[in-house]
Amino acid sequence: MRSMAAKEAKNHFGELLDTARREPVTIEKNGRPVAVILSIEDFKRFEEIEDAAWGARAEEAEKAGDWLGPDESEKLLRELLNAKA
Repeated sequence: MRSMAAKEAKNHFGELLDTARREPVTIEKNGRPVAVILSIEDFKRFEEIEDAAWGARAEEAEKAGDWLGPDESEKLLRELLNAKA
């Protein structure tokens, strides 16, 4: 993964975009990593992985009986929101 200073990223934004299409780029400010720029394809792939992980957790919770259905979830959320009002 390539790293680039924030000032360099600003001054060479087109190059940053071209590089990010090939590999993620870490942006550093004052020598510390603060952000990562990546291609839309990589971002979508990360979203798919995250969705799959949450789906697997939901399935595990349902099998263990730790899952509330949509109606129960809505009722609980309404109670919690009204309690804080």
